[in-house]
Amino acid sequence: MTVPTAGKAEAAELLVGAGTAFSNVAIGTGTTNFAATSTQLNNEYSRDTATTSTDTTDVTGDTAKFVKSFSFTESKAITEAGVLNNKAAGDLLAAQTFSAVNVASGDSLEITYKIDLD
Repeated sequence: MTVPTAGKAEAAELLVGAGTAFSNVAIGTGTTNFAATSTQLNNEYSRDTATTSTDTTDVTGDTAKFVKSFSFTESKAITEAGVLNNKAAGDLLAAQTFSAVNVASGDSLEITYKIDLD
């Protein structure tokens, strides 16, 4: 998982009471690994508001959790996912590429993103 520079800056703003909360999950079909300078997914297919909560990894409430289910009306090979702070554009907090998850029309895919603050 990559945490780009813009995501780090926005997270720091949130710690001091500024900024926009991260509440969106996006999926795409890009295959390029993410860099510190990445601001969006490589080839975004869909983005929407996630259900957000905290979870426990090491100490109570130390993990941010984002869950979003996507429904499909066409076949796709989903190969990337990320968390952003805006439904239209926004800063990319974290993203990763992975082996293709092939979906067809009528399928749904649930993405769960957990970010453990160590």
